[in-house]
Amino acid sequence: MRIVRALLFACLSWVNCVLAAEVGVTDNSILIGMTAPFSGPNGAYGLDMKMVINAYFRQINDAGGIHGRRLELRALDDGYETDRAVANTRALISQEKVFALVASYGSSPTTAAMNEVFGVAKVPLVGAISGADSIRQLPRDNPKNRYMFNVRASYANETEAIVNQLVSLGFSNIAVLYQNDGFGKSGLDGVVTALRKHNQAPVAVATVERNSAEVGQAVQTIAQANPQAVIMVTLYKPTAAFVRAMRKIGQKPQFMTLSPVGADLLVQELGDEARGIGISQVMPYPWNDTTPLVREYQKLLGQNGKFSYYGVEAYAMAKVLVDAIRKTGKELSREKLLSSLEGMQNHDLGGYRVSYSANDRLGSRFVDLTVIGNSGRVLR
Repeated sequence: MRIVRALLFACLSWVNCVLAAEVGVTDNSILIGMTAPFSGPNGAYGLDMKMVINAYFRQINDAGGIHGRRLELRALDDGYETDRAVANTRALISQEKVFALVASYGSSPTTAAMNEVFGVAKVPLVGAISGADSIRQLPRDNPKNRYMFNVRASYANETEAIVNQLVSLGFSNIAVLYQNDGFGKSGLDGVVTALRKHNQAPVAVATVERNSAEVGQAVQTIAQANPQAVIMVTLYKPTAAFVRAMRKIGQKPQFMTLSPVGADLLVQELGDEARGIGISQVMPYPWNDTTPLVREYQKLLGQNGKFSYYGVEAYAMAKVLVDAIRKTGKELSREKLLSSLEGMQNHDLGGYRVSYSANDRLGSRFVDLTVIGNSGRVLR
């Protein structure tokens, strides 16, 4: 009888342990999911980010992991397509059984659509390449945003920095070109709000359709206002087409654009014509090791590494997640991870700080202004 009782107790204990185990967590591993473009026009950016995160996870694992557990990354290619990103998110959660998500690379509508999956499933996502207001809503206003932790500054932060710089230089006739999607409209709202603080308004506003470089009407609309500066809330192809067309008709305002443009792709598209275009950035300068975060990132990649803004951002995202997991302790669960993230107030990643609370998912407000110089180099 004693043997039967002992066996029954052992079985119940085993069952309870199994039931108590968190999804994606074993005694010796933690599975993290990622969806990003590894193919298509933005594939190079996604591959860069995946490479950095894998390298950082290897570094953590070589040092013994986190509380004895190794980090594993399961990354799926979404080709920068919303439907595939949503499908990948669903697969990572329901099929791959990941513990958490990191480093989403997608447009504003893509991240919002993904949130309908991971937010409902109560799976935290740390870091998205989007500055849209929709994924920065307070959790009390949008409960699904409780599981969204932004690392980069918002488009509103970027546009305000650009406007403040232009106004400080004496510019008063500022026009806006925006692409007709969530990214463009969020940026336009940011410019209008920032200009209003200086008792100004855009002298002209024009739009270009998403995934289009048909800028003829936009050029005509903005050129009529003869602006001193144009803030372009567009990706690299329409940005390049607009700059080239404006210069062709003798219009030479100061061109400014936001971080999602991708400086290297813009330079590839425009060549020497890219010189002088200003770009707001939401990460520290990757080619200068004065910032500890960048110094760590450069050391991770080695002397022959190809440094980039997206690489630094991927490193920052992964570091936020790792710091939170380490802070949570050995008894790991998604809800405990959530509490650890919410407790990161003014958390220093190495000269770059993020801050969260129970009702704050903004992360950072850091914005740096750069300009494309000779030979396509990004200068501060």
